[in-house]
Amino acid sequence: MDQNELKRQVAKAALSFIDDDCILGVGTGSTVNCLIDALSESGIRIEAAVSSSEESTHRLQEIGVKVVDLNTAGPLDLYIDGADE
Repeated sequence: MDQNELKRQVAKAALSFIDDDCILGVGTGSTVNCLIDALSESGIRIEAAVSSSEESTHRLQEIGVKVVDLNTAGPLDLYIDGADE
């Protein structure tokens, strides 16, 4: 199993922590990209997301997730980011 497949599996497992209608914080990177891909296929409804980068913002908006500024979002229900070496 290659590293990309492991990232996809981790992303799918992370979906179990995301509740419908939550305000989700999202980081940046290849594992987060896998999470956004998995989120688009999951059927989970996100009220709004806060993103740490323009790339993640763009990807979230492409799948129909409303991205808001951290200062207007209120408390985040969950923040997910990748981990580097």
